[in-house]
Amino acid sequence: MSRHTDRSTRRVRRALRAAVVMGAVITALPGVASAEPADGAGNSSVGVGVERVSVAADGTQLDRDSTGGAITTDGRRIVFSSSATNATPGNAAGSERVYLRDEPSGQLKSVGSYPVDSPVISGDGEYAAYWVLLFRDTKVKLAQWTAGSSIGLNCDALNCSQPSLSGDGRYVANVATIGRPSTSQRIDVWDWQANTKQELAWFAHTAPSRPSISGDGRFVAYQDGKTKDVFLWDGDHGSTSEPIEGPSKEATIVQISEDGSKVVYLSGSDTYVHDVSSGTARRIPDVKGLAIDPTGAHLLYAPNDTTGPSLVLRDLTSDTDQVVSDRPASAEVDAVSTGGHDVVFESTADDIVPGDTNGKSDVFLRRFS
Repeated sequence: MSRHTDRSTRRVRRALRAAVVMGAVITALPGVASAEPADGAGNSSVGVGVERVSVAADGTQLDRDSTGGAITTDGRRIVFSSSATNATPGNAAGSERVYLRDEPSGQLKSVGSYPVDSPVISGDGEYAAYWVLLFRDTKVKLAQWTAGSSIGLNCDALNCSQPSLSGDGRYVANVATIGRPSTSQRIDVWDWQANTKQELAWFAHTAPSRPSISGDGRFVAYQDGKTKDVFLWDGDHGSTSEPIEGPSKEATIVQISEDGSKVVYLSGSDTYVHDVSSGTARRIPDVKGLAIDPTGAHLLYAPNDTTGPSLVLRDLTSDTDQVVSDRPASAEVDAVSTGGHDVVFESTADDIVPGDTNGKSDVFLRRFS
């Protein structure tokens, strides 16, 4: 969408003006803006409701935009990015940074700088991945909660981007573009701990081709952006499927579920949830799928009809819907925790939680149970 393109362009321009800076700040978060009742200390109660998670270390609202948002399988940790000057001490320059937040403790860490696009998170919350622009090239960075800092992955191409993480963060799927100017690309999976790589596919073009990896690293769903086909690679068998959408339609990947059971893709005005074991797909008409929960049972989508809610969570087992946001909002992949209990999203609306007066984009967490 154009909004994401504009945002990425702004970040690229910022990255061109400065080198990548990495650091760690560990702070406690005493209070979070929430629509839930608060206790005497000003802390939000835990339960059904919505809260703003992109807040400063002292609990105040941020002075610049916060974007993205990805959540762990258990809903414990969230990653997002922000250019706020007051998020944590030492960020007076207001550079775009990657933040990891631990919900139970309220701890916030700055783990990296200058992301080109929204960061993603491992299922266990120990790692976040993002990509940066270094002069003319792009590189993938891996940020660790424990260390509170980022490392660069050993990418053997000029440009590596669009990372997707396994459940424990050990395996990273990404796109590597070849040549300058780039004329081709491939889909890779890195075992960064063993420093080994598998090349899954080569494309003689640079049309958008994004991967999504399952929690155990066995499956990688990816698209060929030129033919508009979605494929599924099975690492156990070293095999790649035929286009999972079949020969009669074009498709764009959304993501594979953490357990590897479902692949979500878009085709025309509809969303499809492909069952890996049966090879069949379920059509969800007239909606844009955005994310699926780790078990493949809950689909987060945006209705094509813009007169209603902006974000809806569907239980694919019971065919029931719950409204995530009835204000203008957007969400990234990895936005839903297991069982659909938590959904993280981004919005510029100022009436989702009380006291939202910064006039900026914020990241919110909706809890359903």
